[in-house]
Amino acid sequence: MKSTDLTDTNRKIVLVCGLALFVVLFVPLWQIELAAPQYPEGLVLKMYPHKLAGNVDIINGLNHYIGMKTLHTEDFLEFTLLPYIITFFAVFSLAVAIFLRTVKWLSGLFTLFVIFGIVAMADFWRWEYQYGHDLDPNAAINVPGMSYQPPLIGYKQLLNFGAYSIPDIGGWIFIGVGIGLLTAIVLQYKHKKNAVVMKGKTPVLLFLSLILLMASCSVTPKPIKVGTDACSFCKMGVVDKRFGAEMITKKGKIYKFDDLHCLMEFVKGVTVKNSDVQGMYLVDYEEPHGFIDLQKAFLFKGETLRSPMRSNIAAFLTEKQLKATTQSIQGGVVQLNSLMPTIK
Repeated sequence: MKSTDLTDTNRKIVLVCGLALFVVLFVPLWQIELAAPQYPEGLVLKMYPHKLAGNVDIINGLNHYIGMKTLHTEDFLEFTLLPYIITFFAVFSLAVAIFLRTVKWLSGLFTLFVIFGIVAMADFWRWEYQYGHDLDPNAAINVPGMSYQPPLIGYKQLLNFGAYSIPDIGGWIFIGVGIGLLTAIVLQYKHKKNAVVMKGKTPVLLFLSLILLMASCSVTPKPIKVGTDACSFCKMGVVDKRFGAEMITKKGKIYKFDDLHCLMEFVKGVTVKNSDVQGMYLVDYEEPHGFIDLQKAFLFKGETLRSPMRSNIAAFLTEKQLKATTQSIQGGVVQLNSLMPTIK
């Protein structure tokens, strides 16, 4: 075998990447979720390679009030071109794995794939900017200086709506394909230099890359804003963030609560399945801008604390802080499992 020929392992990686891209043609690439008190179930806009889907009509109706253009699949040239571009990369990948088989062609494939990814995200940002800023001045709701551009990725508050922009199944496959192609290139060059022997083993680099990717995409709690944020359970505005709580789903959606009581009632209602929860957090009573993992918090209940929904429970990072702060408050330490045994 020539030094420029792909190893069997790398050919298999590229082959899997090509097959995975065919799957992308039939699943959503991206989604934007909208959450507001009047829509407890949330609204979602899904972007497939060839169409828009989800609650498009409802979102268009809401956008009309703030002067945004309505969304229609036929208005976007991208939905015509994307299926052909994805098919091109899928066929190119299969050709590299089966016929071309050289690192030169693999490097060319990866370079084009990265360029396409950058151009696609730039075009997505341009589209969001245009729709968020090009508003009808005669709209029913007109807030001077306000724009409604959704986040490129992550979370952003837009009036009373929380907008979450995250990859969907197809998007994650795209990211995985990029990692797979990069892994194949790195392994090929290491093979050429005889620095690492990968024969008969699963490529460790691919595994580590996926772990790092997931870690970098994890969502952390967001500061609770008094007078702006509303509780996801009772729908009341947050008036005292010292008793706040948050739940974060594995998709990156954040639910905010004004009291531990509301978080527990929200969990009881099974609005979000336990298997879909990434984490639950309580606001640090001592440091209202900080959060404590629900399972690690030290809880103190005192009637004079007067939390918004009268759970009257404050959370502390350490037992020492709890004792120092509550020594003059009548009450006592409580255990999480005594309040809500089903929270795990």
